[in-house]
Amino acid sequence: MEQMSLFPEENIDPRPPASVNWNLWHGCTKTSPGCLHCYMYRRDESVGRDPSIVQKTENFDLPVRVLKSGKNKGRYKVPYGSHIDTCFSSDFFHPDADDWRDDAWDMMRERADCTFFMITKRPERIADHLPKDWGEGWKHVSIAVTCENQDMIDKRLPVYLSLPLESHMVMIEPMLSDVDLKPYIEKYKSADGRPLIKHVSVGGESGANARVCDYAWVEQVHAQCADNDISFYYHQTGAKLIKDGKLYYVPRRLQHSQAHKAGLDMR
Repeated sequence: MEQMSLFPEENIDPRPPASVNWNLWHGCTKTSPGCLHCYMYRRDESVGRDPSIVQKTENFDLPVRVLKSGKNKGRYKVPYGSHIDTCFSSDFFHPDADDWRDDAWDMMRERADCTFFMITKRPERIADHLPKDWGEGWKHVSIAVTCENQDMIDKRLPVYLSLPLESHMVMIEPMLSDVDLKPYIEKYKSADGRPLIKHVSVGGESGANARVCDYAWVEQVHAQCADNDISFYYHQTGAKLIKDGKLYYVPRRLQHSQAHKAGLDMR
């Protein structure tokens, strides 16, 4: 299928790009220790909904919806050039969504003027569920993998780093142990000899039952990234942070800002 656009290049959308959440299906099943205190489970269970049931949402076709009135009638509701966080209340590669995924790829193909970002805990399912015209990756679609401890690093990264992606990104969230990325930084290289891993994001766990994150673990990964010119982002401290042997309880409202104040972020 050819990439489509409702408007020619000379008639670029006058509206500014937006940051959009696109939860095209909802619900998931827990697959590893990082899922234990899943925020989606907490929210669903608080309103009596079964979070393990994977269902299409009313926003399934959000990226390709068109305005039916007003001065921008006929344009996509999501502006040209927008960034779309995709499937953050499920896993895009969950097996219960197999019947819908081709339609999702079709919408992302149509909206090649936007960027899509998704995170999965199921890299072993990616290769068999990419569109036929994926090639070496679509430049506007980023697929990251999350690995919460060394066991998941060792299980998921060999699979993930073998996949044809435009950019390989590793999310260590929630960070539940110290981890060593060096073997994967050194083994998996691009054609120019640089590490395939382009970005690493680290964050502690939030919520009332959060598990502890040690700042020394964060520093270790930061050093590995700095030594290899890999982008690094300290996303959040988590609710329980150990630093210099002392345990800190960090309020939810401060977890992001306190992480950024550490000065570890590298772009």
